[in-house]
Amino acid sequence: MSARILLIDDDLTLSHLLGQYLRESDFEVVEAADGPSGLRLAYAVKPDLVLLDVMLPGMDGWEVCTRLRELTDLPIIMLTAKTTEADKLRGFSLGVDDYVTKPFSFAELVARIQAVVGRALGEQKETSYLSHGEILLDMERFQASLAGRMLDLTPTEFHLLEVLVRRKGKVASEGDLMRAVWGAVRSDPALVRRYILMLRKKLEPDPSNPVWVLTVRGFGYRLGDPSAG
Repeated sequence: MSARILLIDDDLTLSHLLGQYLRESDFEVVEAADGPSGLRLAYAVKPDLVLLDVMLPGMDGWEVCTRLRELTDLPIIMLTAKTTEADKLRGFSLGVDDYVTKPFSFAELVARIQAVVGRALGEQKETSYLSHGEILLDMERFQASLAGRMLDLTPTEFHLLEVLVRRKGKVASEGDLMRAVWGAVRSDPALVRRYILMLRKKLEPDPSNPVWVLTVRGFGYRLGDPSAG
């Protein structure tokens, strides 16, 4: 199966030409012209790699990269006209896997994509599961279980739980969850609370007295681990 690439760039001419070249190189390509759309597609299509332009309108590439890292460990290659060492160091500090300056050779970019995806696929064979206490997430099958019991989660519920699991017990604000799960810039507390309630109904022995999905008043939510006590 060919790797799926998410290309986030507002230069429509470059996106068209690069997308065509990548498809001819046996990649699947999904395109977005701005940060919020790119985040939504990253959540929806689960790409194998993201090509991310730094100079995006509104939400720039740095912020998009930060939001992606809150949601997933998928590989990211930054595309930019900036060549300063400070910009490259900033990218690598955010967890970027590679950094390509414009103008670039399409053939060279494909070689870099193949190298990054190859490394990532090798790592995924060893890290296809996420866990927190007795919660286990199978990231290949998008299945969740609690103490061996399969949980019937919707895709949104699964990704909400994934974000909390990746936080390893640290607090996630409502804004953090909106950005990571829905790709939204502005927080919608009612939406987050509704999905937290739905998730609790499937996780908790007593949803009115949660022990797994905990509210940290004034800050947000975090995962507890009653099995540890």
